[in-house]
Parts: sequence; C-alpha cells; structure tokens
Amino acid sequence: MDVRDAVEADAERLAELTESPEDVMRNLVHDRTVRVGVVDADIVGFVSFDAQRDTVYVTQLEGPSEARERLLEEPIRFARNESMQAELLVSAGDEPTREIARDAAFVEAGNGPRFEGTETVRYRWTPS
Repeated sequence: MDVRDAVEADAERLAELTESPEDVMRNLVHDRTVRVGVVDADIVGFVSFDAQRDTVYVTQLEGPSEARERLLEEPIRFARNESMQAELLVSAGDEPTREIARDAAFVEAGNGPRFEGTETVRYRWTPS
C-alpha cells in the first residue's frame, strides 16, 4: 500500500468509505492533514489528523485493519518529528481499532466524550 496526501478530488471516495456527504469530506481535506492509503490506484483507507499545541489529534481512521495499521503511522511520525504526543478516540465497542491503537504503542488514557450516544475511549501516544 502506498500512502499519499489527500487531494480534493479524493473527496468522493472518502465519502464512500465513511458514508458521509462528499462536501463534508472535501472540507476535511481542506481543514485537516489527510493521508490516503492506495492499492492498485484505489483508495482503501485514510487517516485525518490535526495538530494543536502539544498534541496531534487523530480525527478519523478508516479502512480495513491492515490499512488502518499503516495509516496510523502517519500521525505518529508527525508527532515524533515535532516532539508532540498523539491522541486517538475509539468507540468503546470497537475492539479491532482498540487493538490497532495498542499495537501502535497508544495507551488507554480514560474515557473520551460520547458521540451520538456512543461511548469512546481515549488513547494517547507519547514519544519515547
């Protein structure tokens, strides 16, 4: 899988992956850092993140497990290069993503906010 920066033309595919409106994904590409995972010219997943003060916030992580594992390396690399921590919110019942976070050296840091009634768990990565 190759990883590249997302461009506005990717919004349609990102919308398909998330079942979100295309204009929402277009705004995401403009407002956040978005990296896409590409296999055989097809976008299979993406990660979006935003850096604020001393933390890189992973705002979305989509795609099959293997793609998400690789894509999560992108905000970690950014955080490491900038000597920042990274944070990821995961739905409490999403064990596959929780495992991906733990495998990437994120540690559970308590409960996160509820989104549309869904409990989340906050994971934090700290540079060593």
